[in-house]
Amino acid sequence: MNAIEIAIKMETDAIAFYQEAAQRTSHPVGKKMFLSIIQDEKRHLEALSAIFKGLDISLEDVSPMKRVKTVFEENRQEMLQRIQATDDEMQALKVAMKMEADSVEFYQKAAREAPTEKERRLFERLTEEERQHHAIFSNTYFFLSDTGNWFMWEEHSIVDGGTPWA
Repeated sequence: MNAIEIAIKMETDAIAFYQEAAQRTSHPVGKKMFLSIIQDEKRHLEALSAIFKGLDISLEDVSPMKRVKTVFEENRQEMLQRIQATDDEMQALKVAMKMEADSVEFYQKAAREAPTEKERRLFERLTEEERQHHAIFSNTYFFLSDTGNWFMWEEHSIVDGGTPWA
């Protein structure tokens, strides 16, 4: 199997895992987060499949972080309440973080070894998006496991009297 074929398998597996995680997640914000990541993974799969078929394609510049931030902003009031995640949801987030970290490592190596400039650019872009996915899952895990400290860390105004960038 070449890097593109392996990447297609990884993205297919990620989609299946995130669909299962979304179905099992009881909190609506968590469900939306998994569904949002699925859309990214489907786009990755389409780009990889097109490259595999020899088509000349380019990935549009999207930011998973911006889309998930919007999901969180839409549900801010719900999030302000202490949220209790089930053990299954926390385990799904741990698995998701590991999957995304492994994807970053794989895509970095694939970019270094890519036989064409087009493949190298695709793998570099996928590396960055998978990094963002990892950050999303990591931040969510931190939020669900220690909401009070998450707000202290994320909402600097609590400790510094206001954010200079706001």
